[in-house]
Amino acid sequence: MKALVTTAIAAALLLLTPGSAPHDRPVPDATCARQIHPNPGFERGTTGWEAGPRMVVLGDANRPARTGRAYATFAGLDVTRSDLLRVTLTVPADCDLTVRFWVRTTTTEISRGDYLNVGLAVTGVPPKTRFSLAFDGGAQWREYVMSTGTAPIERTATASFLSSEAAGNGVTTFDLDDVTFTLS
Repeated sequence: MKALVTTAIAAALLLLTPGSAPHDRPVPDATCARQIHPNPGFERGTTGWEAGPRMVVLGDANRPARTGRAYATFAGLDVTRSDLLRVTLTVPADCDLTVRFWVRTTTTEISRGDYLNVGLAVTGVPPKTRFSLAFDGGAQWREYVMSTGTAPIERTATASFLSSEAAGNGVTTFDLDDVTFTLS
């Protein structure tokens, strides 16, 4: 009986001692340390993206993807038109969303008229264009980065890629690959 009382007292003291019970230990918050988009390289077409009706995903051996087999292309036709590709994601409280993407540009254009405008709209912040890429971006893949910053509340972030092409200026094609959405 004495052993049973001693064990009960020890258990009670363990529960009353701050930080000694397993449920009192802080658990690391993993919500801000991950990639949150399931199809960043377009390997599954436009799955997970909101894509305009003319968005094309290619796997072209003559114009290879940056990584993998596929990439999204805003195909130039030398007609006046625009194409849209976007995604909306939830950014948890106290997290920063970093968007990294790669663009390659091929063109026959000789004056500015075709653009790829890249924006990041965040709840509570007026939307703005972060990058306005023109025909002179270069035929090699180039990386661009944009970020939401942190906030004490959960937010919604929308990354958008909007191409605008003007007729009669030449043909410009913007290729997009490896769009990663990383929380930190």
